[in-house]
Amino acid sequence: MIANVTVKVLSHTKYLCLIREVTARFCSICGLDEELTGNIRLAVDEACSNVIKHAYLGDTSRRIVVKYAVSKKEIRIVIEDSGKKTLPEMLKGRDLNEVRPGGLGVHFIRRVFDQVTLDPKKKRGNRLLLIRRTGEQNGL
Repeated sequence: MIANVTVKVLSHTKYLCLIREVTARFCSICGLDEELTGNIRLAVDEACSNVIKHAYLGDTSRRIVVKYAVSKKEIRIVIEDSGKKTLPEMLKGRDLNEVRPGGLGVHFIRRVFDQVTLDPKKKRGNRLLLIRRTGEQNGL
């Protein structure tokens, strides 16, 4: 990996703007275009929102850690929490034929990233690994 950045924030939605800004800046520094940068920014925001809502059940005093890394081939973003364990099958999202508001974040995250996995080795809480292959054409 060429570059690494780590951001730690409390699990309150008011801090999501910091995650969005760091994500956008990181993608920009990596040479990604505006559209992909926006999609990654939104996907990471959605993943962190899910941590607050599902892993921490709205508890605003907990911590979310977001780690960013880039190499010539990929951008890797890891989101960690110490909340309620998420089962891997929960990363599938709801049935798209079910018409109702909300619940589409997992589908969007999977569309933006090439790999979306939960680390089963993390004993307490969750470690979500998001990988987007980029290649050298993006200036990485």
